[in-house]
Amino acid sequence: MTKRLASLFALVVSMGLAASALGQGRIATVDLNHLFDNYWKTREAEAALKKRASDLEQDHRSMLEELRKHSEEYQRLLASATDQAVSEEERERRKQSAEAKLKQMRDLQESIAQFERQARATIDEQRNRMRNNLLGEIRTAVQSRARAAGYSLVLDVSARSAQNTPIVLYSSGDNDITQAVLDQLNLNAPASATGTSSRTKAP
Repeated sequence: MTKRLASLFALVVSMGLAASALGQGRIATVDLNHLFDNYWKTREAEAALKKRASDLEQDHRSMLEELRKHSEEYQRLLASATDQAVSEEERERRKQSAEAKLKQMRDLQESIAQFERQARATIDEQRNRMRNNLLGEIRTAVQSRARAAGYSLVLDVSARSAQNTPIVLYSSGDNDITQAVLDQLNLNAPASATGTSSRTKAP
């Protein structure tokens, strides 16, 4: 059997198994995006991420304000270095002060650029860690619900292909367990957590 025929055979077999499972009602669907967006821990994590970003932005503004002050001082020193009303020795001293201030500005500019790179990396790392942790918890809840209900396969109706087309082209929604999983995830949500919205089935 050639590789092409073998691949075709495997595809037909997998489709047959899936059809058989569907016929037996053993395939469930879930909207992963809806679960992620409405899980109470997602909202807490997003709030923490915004707080972290706000703190970094405040530090960034402080550094930019310091740079602005250095720039104004540099311009003042540079202008005073050409003041003919003072001695040449004084003008030279002011020129050296201006050069020192310029070096401080360049060092600060480099520090700001490094801070910006690190801040972006920090936020990206925190966002990815948060997302991975939450998706892990959601996946565990989906697996638990599916096993309890006797499902052998769960498809994500919100999944998209590499071409940004829907992977699941049709689902009646009869075996959708999204709300049941969401209720389970939010069962122990604190009173301060925002309530979740009811799910609307996709057409």
